[in-house]
Amino acid sequence: MSSASSTSSSDGPPSRAEVEPSLHPGRILPEAEWRECQAAHERRVRRWTDPHQARAGRGEKHPVYDFIFHYYAFRPAWLRRWHPGPDVALAGPGAREFLRWPEYRETTGPAGDPVVSVNPRALPAHRREFVAWLRGLLAAMQERPAFFGCFGLHEWAMVYRLNPAEVRHHAWPLRYPPEEIARIVEAAAITCSHFDAFRFFTPPARPLNRLQPTRSDMPDLEQRGCLHANMDLYKWAFKLAPFTPGELVADAFELACAIREIDMRASPYDVSALGFAPIPVETAAGRSEYEACQRDFSTRGEPLRARLIAVCDWLLGAPSGS
Repeated sequence: MSSASSTSSSDGPPSRAEVEPSLHPGRILPEAEWRECQAAHERRVRRWTDPHQARAGRGEKHPVYDFIFHYYAFRPAWLRRWHPGPDVALAGPGAREFLRWPEYRETTGPAGDPVVSVNPRALPAHRREFVAWLRGLLAAMQERPAFFGCFGLHEWAMVYRLNPAEVRHHAWPLRYPPEEIARIVEAAAITCSHFDAFRFFTPPARPLNRLQPTRSDMPDLEQRGCLHANMDLYKWAFKLAPFTPGELVADAFELACAIREIDMRASPYDVSALGFAPIPVETAAGRSEYEACQRDFSTRGEPLRARLIAVCDWLLGAPSGS
């Protein structure tokens, strides 16, 4: 499901939503307060979006950070947008700028003044099905034991027995020649449980994986020790936009960037010229370092996953229809 349909806006003036006096949100933010939240969010994420857009303007590529923007396809402009999230209403005349999104509505607060908030009943039926699926996936991951024995070998399997001309990050050298990479892969136990990583394995590498994950297997195989599963918390956060609080999107994005650094440091690529020292997972010391990072990311991801589950529960608890 694309996030564009839930985050794009028209260029015309926002239409005024029908006033529904029955809504009494949990918190009402005065305009000065939510404007500061909005500005703080933009300041926070621009430290990533500005360099990315500057590189794009120069035609430069960054093998670590560009992945977050290109693979997840959530535009920098969308990331800079702040949304208040569930049970928060915005007061003041400026709040009507949010009515450009069909998921928002204008209502009256307890004092009788107009306020604007995101409307869970605006969730279309097809998105409701997705939210239910996502809620099940995230809950299963919270309950399933974490596994920390993959050691990042998915990146090695993506270049295993591959024609050098087909290597994704061809501008960056590999730390070993192809035959040595093949030896390392063949000597290891490949245990990737993440479908969206496994699908990029080279054809010769796929039979070497102990699991053969498919997209339909995700609720049964996804586990919170996986770097990519924790990186995907950002994907799920923006797919729930604009119902996701901006702070949660930014928190998930920040975690995804930190994970991507480790992902590439543990890969067969040499990105030391960018300041990323290799984590040599082909050695015992490197595997130990990688596992420590996995455990840290798993711990950091758990509260984000719980917050996403809460957003799903809020959406699923609302009656469908406008």
